[in-house]
Amino acid sequence: MRKLFKIVLIVCVAIASTQCSKDKYTIAKGKVGQITKETTMQDLENIFAKDSIVKILSEGAKGNYYFQDDDEYQIFEKGGKHLLTIVPREQLDSTSTIKSIELFDERFKTVNGLNILSTFRDINANNAISKIETSFSSATIFIDDLNATIAIDKEELGLKEFNMKKVSIEQIPDLAKIKSFIVWFN
Repeated sequence: MRKLFKIVLIVCVAIASTQCSKDKYTIAKGKVGQITKETTMQDLENIFAKDSIVKILSEGAKGNYYFQDDDEYQIFEKGGKHLLTIVPREQLDSTSTIKSIELFDERFKTVNGLNILSTFRDINANNAISKIETSFSSATIFIDDLNATIAIDKEELGLKEFNMKKVSIEQIPDLAKIKSFIVWFN
């Protein structure tokens, strides 16, 4: 009986630790890993206690508003791998919630497996694309069910021209790679 109890206990602990590990990297609307819409910038110290946080702070109210950059909190694993870049809603405010998170690590993924290494085929097969906007160098795909934007470089689309010509879903090759993946918290 004791042996059976030990086996059941080990299995339960293994399942619980697997679930916690999976949650650590899950992307959903309003959630990236352990970060939610309610997370503040000061909470990041606890969430990423085993990682390194590099703070790139703006000039705030003393700076030139026209050219002012957002604060950035870059999260790195101890080994140096860039995991995330987090931008707060309010600059120079540790109690601010999060505006956006840019993903850099392939372990962060949706329940459908969408991550930074996915191709356009993966995006299109499992997500409703609400619109596509173009810039001079990329096409930005809007996914409302994740409240996310995914940019694909125009060179991946076979477009080398430096222009703002509209790009349609049909023009994007299935194997086009993701340039950036940002989850928005608004």
